Amino acid sequence: MALRIWASSTANALRLSTATTPHFSPLSRCFSSVLDGLKYANSHEWVKHEGSVATIGITDHAQDHLGEVVFVDLPDTGGSVTKATGFGAVESVKATSDVNSPISGEIVEVNTKLSETPGLINSSPYEDGWMIKVKPSNPSELESLMGAKEYTKFCEEEDAAH
Repeated sequence: MALRIWASSTANALRLSTATTPHFSPLSRCFSSVLDGLKYANSHEWVKHEGSVATIGITDHAQDHLGEVVFVDLPDTGGSVTKATGFGAVESVKATSDVNSPISGEIVEVNTKLSETPGLINSSPYEDGWMIKVKPSNPSELESLMGAKEYTKFCEEEDAAH
């Protein structure tokens, strides 16, 4: 709880200290990167499936909408995640958002670097900013996720609707 209070006060301080610098530009959304070879959920998480492990994080599009990430709440290794169910949260200077798992499985690793450097989600959402690694319990769930082209179209349509 103390960490969450610290993160909130830090977010408020950052908001005040950067009041002359905009955190959000509608044009920047158009330039979010979407990588081939990953799968994407409509809740803006990505999955990279390699061998028996799937790495999960939030997309560049999601982090762009959130703004500067100041706190990340992640589960413990050894737990499990269920498709379309929350496993953690990301707090930014703008909002706190739940993070859903795009697939079901056992959590085999958690990115502990995010507790000290949550901004990795902003600077490197697909590499250093990954959140959890999962051993999928139902690999066929990956087939229901979007590829890069579908996700790009989805984001464009979602942004146009807002």
